[in-house]
Amino acid sequence: MFRPSFRLVRTAVFLHWTLLMGPWSFAAQPHSPSQPNILLITVDDLNHWVQHLARNTQAITPNIDRLAARGTTFTRAYTASPVCNPSRTAFLTGMRPSTTGVYGNSTSWRSVIPDGYTLPGWLKSHGYQTYGMGKLFHTSRQIRDTDWTAYPQDLKDGSIDQISESSTNTSTTDAKDPSIRYVAGDLSIAELNTDDTAQGDHATVSAAIDTLANQTGEAPFLIACGIFRPHLPWHVPAKYFEMYPEDQIKLPPYRADDLDDIPHAKPKPEHLDIVRDGMWRKAVRAYLACMTYADTEVGRLLDALEASPYRDNTIVILLGDHGWYLGEKSQWRKTLLWEEAQRMPYIWAGPGIKPGGRSDRVVDLMSLFPTLTELTQIKTPDHLDGVSIAPLLKDPLATWDGPPAVGTWHFNNHTVRTDRFRYLRWDNGDEELYDHDHDPYEWYNLLHASNVDRTKGIDIAAVVAEHRAYFPTINRTEEEGQAYFAHRVPPTP
Repeated sequence: MFRPSFRLVRTAVFLHWTLLMGPWSFAAQPHSPSQPNILLITVDDLNHWVQHLARNTQAITPNIDRLAARGTTFTRAYTASPVCNPSRTAFLTGMRPSTTGVYGNSTSWRSVIPDGYTLPGWLKSHGYQTYGMGKLFHTSRQIRDTDWTAYPQDLKDGSIDQISESSTNTSTTDAKDPSIRYVAGDLSIAELNTDDTAQGDHATVSAAIDTLANQTGEAPFLIACGIFRPHLPWHVPAKYFEMYPEDQIKLPPYRADDLDDIPHAKPKPEHLDIVRDGMWRKAVRAYLACMTYADTEVGRLLDALEASPYRDNTIVILLGDHGWYLGEKSQWRKTLLWEEAQRMPYIWAGPGIKPGGRSDRVVDLMSLFPTLTELTQIKTPDHLDGVSIAPLLKDPLATWDGPPAVGTWHFNNHTVRTDRFRYLRWDNGDEELYDHDHDPYEWYNLLHASNVDRTKGIDIAAVVAEHRAYFPTINRTEEEGQAYFAHRVPPTP
């Protein structure tokens, strides 16, 4: 029980914030549920360039960084698949693409996986009020009503439905629209003559803030907020571009001969176009501008939580659904299985989680579902492919014997990331091995003859065998996934 003097101070602070929040004023102090609330923030295409991870020190992400300072950040966190739909299906159902057969953006997970398998649905069946807004599953057409108490947002909003990643307007100016518009390769960029309120993500975050304000505290809640930027098209207000002077933009580390030791790999044609047209810095600048815009929206939501009665009893998780290439390995966008597309931010904060914690243990997003069931003390369903990282939230430096990070891109292409190595095997039999102790940008494939001098002291055969052993034991095609789940009894709450 709080001492009276502290209670008075806290009440005064809360009333001050209530007045500042205007239309988002919160109700009177609600009852606190016995289980923690959950605020899940997913940020589309957010790679590991955020400032606190120091992969790219020019990134301006103060709000994501302050969440990391408040909780525990995982410096080496990886996706289950470097594409939106299979990644989101994986961490929101707890099942890998190789288990479900959901490998690409064109597959509707709802046509494969029946009711009963999703994280929001599981929490709802155990007494949680579940609210979604923005892009969580791949598009609004894949929202399943049974998973949610409510999805309080116009589902036609552009922040939810998939937007074309190509430009249809390559003109630099328009008399009716003073915004600056251009393309880099086929990447659509616009320095908009608008403010933040015109953006779809602003509406998404406002819906999350309104939902938070309307809670009664009688039951624990999940508020899942999907922020769309920095997903393409890179269209945000010009003020975010102005934060990154073009002449000061630094390009990511790069080797022109990077792909010479990978038999099947070729530079992405889009990369060649971007380099030829002198647009590389402009493209990096646009991604950074969109990242900072997304960070601003994250800040709005964190401010609302801090001003609410739920600040001390809410677990906050922020994650990117996968990484993004910005010219590394002559690639752009996502897909493929190298470090830049696989790695993204992963932050946990809240009750029982070490503040200011940094863990360099290798984890992947398959940990989301089992960690939340452990922290909320509800039953963990049997269908999950991942393991809980709750011990690392208490002690980020604890000895960790959990599995490495496993990633899949389409059928039978897998990668395994351990503390030191990344191993890849493609469906055509090609293999790659990288030593991250000496090669953090994966420039030297140790399984290619040209790099044999770099293998001294490494038992290559043993390393490859160790990593192959972590490949998924279930490896279903999409058709096999549909057939399997058609006869599967959903888990019992």
